[in-house]
Amino acid sequence: MNEDAGLTPEELESEDAAALPDKEVVSIIDLNADLDLAIDLAAPVDLAVAANANVAAPINAAAGANVLSVGSEATAVGDQGVMIDQNIDADANATAAQQSGIDQSNDVVDDGTSTTIDTGAGALDGSLLNVNVDLDADADVTAPINGAVAANANVAAPINAGVAANIGSIDSDAIAVAEQDAIINQNITGEANADAGQDSEIQQ
Repeated sequence: MNEDAGLTPEELESEDAAALPDKEVVSIIDLNADLDLAIDLAAPVDLAVAANANVAAPINAAAGANVLSVGSEATAVGDQGVMIDQNIDADANATAAQQSGIDQSNDVVDDGTSTTIDTGAGALDGSLLNVNVDLDADADVTAPINGAVAANANVAAPINAGVAANIGSIDSDAIAVAEQDAIINQNITGEANADAGQDSEIQQ
């Protein structure tokens, strides 16, 4: 049996090798971000709402059904009697007064701050991870908002429903009777006034 004796001294001398470059020039991640921002935002909003409303929704429904039934009867009766009186003589006052004086004409981007994340000495020394962020920002944000809401409302919704059904039945009777008597009186006395005034002077 022949065993591998390895390389001879002559063979080792004939081998050639090249040195690896320094770690400082092997850059895996190198990020440099330099941001200069100047933002001006102004949003003065003025809102005034006044409302008087009368809503009446009497609903009457009756449904009868025979599904897969033989010799069957389905009866649905819906009886609804509704008398609704809605009167509004209301006072709903909404007043919004806004004065805005906004000066955002300074668009000079001041010196920002730099944030450097460096792994330091050790296994990740060099340019393996080097993040440098330089942010210069001058932001002017203004949002004066003014709102006024006044409302008077009458809402009436009497609902009457009757449902009768025969499903898979033989010689069956399904009867549904729904009776509803509704007398509704709704009275509101007054006025609805909404006043919104806005005076804005903005310089950006």
